[in-house]
Amino acid sequence: MSLIKFTPAFLVLAACSSHKPAPEAKPAAPVAVSTVAVEPVEWEDSLDAPGTVRARTSALITSRAMGYVVAVRPQVGDRVTAGQILVELDAKELQTAIQGARAQLAEARQGIPEADSAITGARAQVELAESTLRRMKDLLDKRSISAQEYDEASARAKVAQSAEAMARAKRRQLDDKIRQAEEGVRGAEVMASYTTVKAPFTGRVIARRVEPGALAAPGTPLLELEQEGGWRFEASIEESRLSQIKRGQPATIRLEAIPQPLTGRVTEIVPSVEEASRTFLAKIDLPAHRDLRSGLFGRASFATGAPRSVLTVPSEAVITQGQLQSVMVADSGIARARLVRLGAAREGRIEVLSGLQSGDRIIHPRPPALADGARVEARP
Repeated sequence: MSLIKFTPAFLVLAACSSHKPAPEAKPAAPVAVSTVAVEPVEWEDSLDAPGTVRARTSALITSRAMGYVVAVRPQVGDRVTAGQILVELDAKELQTAIQGARAQLAEARQGIPEADSAITGARAQVELAESTLRRMKDLLDKRSISAQEYDEASARAKVAQSAEAMARAKRRQLDDKIRQAEEGVRGAEVMASYTTVKAPFTGRVIARRVEPGALAAPGTPLLELEQEGGWRFEASIEESRLSQIKRGQPATIRLEAIPQPLTGRVTEIVPSVEEASRTFLAKIDLPAHRDLRSGLFGRASFATGAPRSVLTVPSEAVITQGQLQSVMVADSGIARARLVRLGAAREGRIEVLSGLQSGDRIIHPRPPALADGARVEARP
């Protein structure tokens, strides 16, 4: 049996013949995009500040009486009118107190006829004693009676006068007792009225703090209301800008929930500065708008000086991912994501504070599938 020997050259040829070279991948075709040149424009110097819409008048409705909650009539978001019943508390104990106070008042009033009768009787005794004393005086002058008899008549007159004074004092005491009983009835009725909580103004319920069955005590929050027809924007402004904001200054308010901007004026500046954020509040009255709601977020713009040169890009060209903002830039035929720091926004454009230079071309509108590093071809 013979052995076949393979030379190294033969092995090399066999290995080469069993593996074909892989075809080269063709580069992806460039994506056609539109670009916009970043150029400086003149913008009036302004200050932008974030803030929140608040009602001009709001009220936290609290309980003024102790009792279990029987009913809470409105729901969150319901509109209520001034004087409308909102919450009812259990008033059984207070009704019992009213009945007791009324019973004391009735008892005190029952003593009026007796007291008046006592005064009438005492007055009659006084008149009789005084008449007798006058007659005794005439007899004394005529020496028909002794001085002793006259003195006795005078003493009887004084006793009668004292009895009348005592009867009138008792009547006054009875009047005081009646007044106290009447005040007790009024106080009990006032306390009972606190078990029915009414709306102080026309507005909307924005919070419901209790439910039926809960025990309410004086000061317990029940509901929170906001008055209709009055809104303001509370802007948080850096303390370094305090000297640039004045009362009566106009401001443009842009809210995320309302497409068109609103115009208002600064009506109040809170003088204190919040220590954590180093900002102060400027309150701006807003015009009436059907879509305004408490809590809406937005930004206020204040004109603060002469025009300045700024770089801007279309607001829709900005890509927001979490806390980061970026734009796509066409750089030598390659799409590059460029992080930017933004400033004020106006009329569909937004100021770029850093990240771009004049002459850069941003991709706008951006194709949905365009990724960082993709080849692009700018077309008109």
